[in-house]
Amino acid sequence: MSAAEGFVVDDEMLAGVRRDMLKFASLQLRDETLAEDVVQDALVAALKNGRQFAGRSALKTWIFAILKNKIVDQIREKCRTTNVSAISPEEANMDEAFERLFKENAHWTPEARPRDWGNPEESLREKRFWIVFDACLKHLPENTARVFMMREFLEFDTNEVCQELSITASNCHVILHRARNGLRRCLEKNWFMEGVQTC
Repeated sequence: MSAAEGFVVDDEMLAGVRRDMLKFASLQLRDETLAEDVVQDALVAALKNGRQFAGRSALKTWIFAILKNKIVDQIREKCRTTNVSAISPEEANMDEAFERLFKENAHWTPEARPRDWGNPEESLREKRFWIVFDACLKHLPENTARVFMMREFLEFDTNEVCQELSITASNCHVILHRARNGLRRCLEKNWFMEGVQTC
């Protein structure tokens, strides 16, 4: 048993939580070694500060909140030395692909029109959906995924994303638009249509 003042965690539960934490951190940071370090720091902090766990939320939720803060700190540190405002070739290709989805009058082309996704809430409850979503997210260009994850997963507000990454608000909105469109197309192809295959 792994114990901390405030809660007790059995080894099996700890292994499962750690596996989920690594998956989440790897998706956010795109660096397996860095993800390992951040997860280790978060687990150490959780065990050291067990008295702060008041049981108002699930233990896993509390530990993930610590991990989220560690990831945010790491992204802020990394962003001080990274300029994401330059458009990568992958992002330029995404823009070209996006433009082909529309006619000159800005309406969807018939083959590109969004399809009926059924009941989204049911899909969100399905574990396999998240496997496909993770695969789609990993196929976004790195800078596009970083902006999307900061805004949607880590809940930075737009101004904070712009400040941390030294980009303009309009650039941020364009990047988020690319990310959402890329995810939509990938999910339509690999989840919401017949014959589901991973990306």
